[in-house]
Amino acid sequence: MDMIPKLGMEAASKSIEEWDQLKSTITHLVFCSSSGVDMPGADLKLLKIFDLQPSVNQVMLYSLGCYAGGTVLCIAKDIAESNPGARVLVVCAETTIIMFLAPSEDDPVYSLGNAIFADGVVAMIIGTASPHTTTERPIFQIISASQSVVLVSDISNDD
Repeated sequence: MDMIPKLGMEAASKSIEEWDQLKSTITHLVFCSSSGVDMPGADLKLLKIFDLQPSVNQVMLYSLGCYAGGTVLCIAKDIAESNPGARVLVVCAETTIIMFLAPSEDDPVYSLGNAIFADGVVAMIIGTASPHTTTERPIFQIISASQSVVLVSDISNDD
């Protein structure tokens, strides 16, 4: 678990370097990981080791699995649009070693996760257009973000 915030710091450093703004202008941190649950969370650990302001608002998301990326973008977009001038540092970090299962001839599905998932980390800064700065150069624009639940017939709330 100690590696998750460290991986996040590496990606955040690169992201802020490319953003070319002061990290002291970060107002929010959204951190996501499915690599175990830890208290204090990876968000607070990243805040400390990356020397972010104590006033940075934090959101820590655990165990979202494959829908983490979209969910994190929805949350960051909502934060940025609801807080004029906000700059949201988004970090997603995963290590798969905690989910590693030894291969089994009896059940080859156990090896599937090992084959298709890997370690990784990503970070980005999300904000809204600001008339007060001409130094930011956005690369992408999030037009919309939403999520829906697809109800499956074999899942029921009825007991």
